[in-house]
Amino acid sequence: MTTNKPSAMTSKRRKPIGSDLKKVDAYVLSPKDYEEIPELTDEWFRHATLYVGGVPVSRGRPKSKNLKRPVSLRLDPDVLAHFRRSGRGWQGRINAVLRKAAKLPEKRKKA
Repeated sequence: MTTNKPSAMTSKRRKPIGSDLKKVDAYVLSPKDYEEIPELTDEWFRHATLYVGGVPVSRGRPKSKNLKRPVSLRLDPDVLAHFRRSGRGWQGRINAVLRKAAKLPEKRKKA
């Protein structure tokens, strides 16, 4: 059985919030108020986590479906120097030479 009595949720009266909003609005911020707030530098933004719609977004290169495995490999210093001299991607070039020596099919790069 229902009554026509208004509930607390539908009541027109509002409960006072208990704060002096005029006093809050009149407060002037001083440098001391900012002391515990970290400075937002470019470095801070580089390391910050980006959220879109409340979900963290990964940065950087997308993860490959065919992950390569890290290995420890001993190479002659002159061989290593040769590949490193050729610049970035030297590990991939070593991989390509080993693939060719093993007579494995070349992997196609996605465009």
